[in-house]
Amino acid sequence: MLLNVALGILPGTFIVATSVLLGEVPGLAEAGSGLPATAFTVLFLVVGAFALQHFLAPFQAVLAEAVAHRVDEHCIGRLFEVTLRRAPFPVLEDPSHADLIADARAAFARTVSTPGEAAAALPLLLARYCQLATAVVLVGYVLGPLAAAVAAATSLAIRFGVRGTLGRYAALWDSLTRHRRRTGYMSELATGQRAAKEIRMLSLMPWLGARLRKETMAGLLPLWEGSRRLQFWPFVALAAVGFLGGTTVLGLLASRTSQGGVGLLELGVGLQAVLITMRFGVAFPECDLQTQFGLNSFHALERLERMEEVAGHRPHRTPASDTPAPEPERLITFEKVSFSYQEGAPTVLDGLDLDIPVGKCTAIVGLNGAGKTTLVKLLARLYEPTRGRILVDGADLADCAPEAWQRRIAVIFQDYLRYELPAGENIGLGAPHLLDDEEAVLAAAESAGAGDILRSLPEGLRTPLSRHYSGGRDLSGGQWQRIALARALLAVRGGASVLVLDEPTAQLDVRGEVRFFDDFLATAGAGGVTSVIISHRFSTVRHADRIVVVEYGRVLEQGTHDSLMRAGGRYAELFRLQARRFHDEDEQEKTEVNP
Repeated sequence: MLLNVALGILPGTFIVATSVLLGEVPGLAEAGSGLPATAFTVLFLVVGAFALQHFLAPFQAVLAEAVAHRVDEHCIGRLFEVTLRRAPFPVLEDPSHADLIADARAAFARTVSTPGEAAAALPLLLARYCQLATAVVLVGYVLGPLAAAVAAATSLAIRFGVRGTLGRYAALWDSLTRHRRRTGYMSELATGQRAAKEIRMLSLMPWLGARLRKETMAGLLPLWEGSRRLQFWPFVALAAVGFLGGTTVLGLLASRTSQGGVGLLELGVGLQAVLITMRFGVAFPECDLQTQFGLNSFHALERLERMEEVAGHRPHRTPASDTPAPEPERLITFEKVSFSYQEGAPTVLDGLDLDIPVGKCTAIVGLNGAGKTTLVKLLARLYEPTRGRILVDGADLADCAPEAWQRRIAVIFQDYLRYELPAGENIGLGAPHLLDDEEAVLAAAESAGAGDILRSLPEGLRTPLSRHYSGGRDLSGGQWQRIALARALLAVRGGASVLVLDEPTAQLDVRGEVRFFDDFLATAGAGGVTSVIISHRFSTVRHADRIVVVEYGRVLEQGTHDSLMRAGGRYAELFRLQARRFHDEDEQEKTEVNP
């Protein structure tokens, strides 16, 4: 702070010292003598003020960088906290909040200034205002308080006008976030690796180029038009204010000088001080954009932290963060659970009652859209029930923090992540505290049937699972599923007691899926793990201890495979239908091979 105050005052000191030195010149010329001792003192001040400004500037830059780094580190931590922990999961999936999340992330992607850069720029703004205050004092010393007031008012009017225009421009920029998101998506399609094959095969380059231009112009045209509207007339008005104020003060200085009321010393001081006040109103490149857009990014982060209230998310009990999650011993129960994703939206689960025995394998089957994946999200505490309760041995899960329960459950979602990381980390992330325990990672891989996969990699656990990195390897869909299962099994080794598979084999054929689930059931059964399998293929889960058929958001029937087949209900109907289709496809393959 003091450093910036000093840098703001030093220009005024330089003006006074140079003016005093110039004021001595006529007398010295008439006397024809050398420089007196006072002149040497003033000359020393001139050189000292000039040198000190240049000496302190690098320290100012270093301190600003340190401030920016610390503030950005803090804000990035807050961003991670809100997106990965605090913000309700429904809010993160809500499309209406995607723009807000994009705004909060944009600064740290270096698209706009960061909150740290805004914090670092504020002291620079202080230096500018100290410089203005010094110049106004000098104008007042030479021309009196009225002239000082006119100079100050003119400078501040222009300054506030410029910042107001910049603020409105920044608001316009923020309003176009959705267009920038679309442009970014099209740019990623055009330059990324994932879509490259399909784009080339379908000859989509002309269409993609035209669409990218369209999306880009959809964002730029309103920005250009708004920029002209926001800046032209305000610029004319501010130029008029500056002209009137500047000519008034300079005219007064010229008048006083012509009348002999201002000497050479005062003329030098006054002229330079007036020019400083007139230049104060312009934009400051070292701090204006940084403070405006950096503060916008910070405000976006604050709004992101308040998303639960902004979204109108359904309130639910907020338990103490240190409340331990119950350890399942007998039964996990869904008690008359109903759920809809938004208020007024269709009900996905409607009064669902379900018991999941601990230590057994429960398969939940049903057609697409029956509510199976929603049930998993509720079990994982990513969402809270609209009505009803989820109990663990009679204890309400809502009484503990979601994070506490999530440490007891491992889930393989249908869209499980394929981390572009070494194989060991891909598995080890299931239990971060076991990341460095190669023995535990390898044991989980063997249990998941991924041991041979790891042994085939050139560097084993250290091989990156992506061809985008040197020495990396890609895996097939089936191999990735084994890695994902190993990750979940490591989570069980690390303390999780419930294992959920949400259609992780949807991309496999029926035979591959049956083999996968048979291996999983053998592994889970041997370890006494409570497991839940979600599937729309009935034949793949026939060996589960208990099968639950979900339809229209409710449990339609439940039992073992044999008991459900004897009952001749919905399960038996769909099982036979799928089995008949598989048999027909199998016969067709045999006919094609042996015509």
